[in-house]
Amino acid sequence: CPFKQVTGLQCPGCGSQRAVHHLLNAEIKQAFALNPLLVIAIPYLIVGFFFEVLPLGKNALKARKFLFGTKAIYVILIIVIAFAVWRNL
Repeated sequence: CPFKQVTGLQCPGCGSQRAVHHLLNAEIKQAFALNPLLVIAIPYLIVGFFFEVLPLGKNALKARKFLFGTKAIYVILIIVIAFAVWRNL
């Protein structure tokens, strides 16, 4: 990770590749130890995938706006920044 090489700190994505490898091998504890935010975000990512591939009704559009709208992006940004600070304490 270039960020880690320059600063010595872990970025929010550090360990993600190894975590995905462990998840693909059904080793959830090991994946969580490497990058807990990635493991916790999987249900959110799956919902986003289904919103993209399935036809949406009126209620689903409201849910999509709530989960993936501008306010949600700001909340996710705050969560990622808080995670980056927490993992480097």
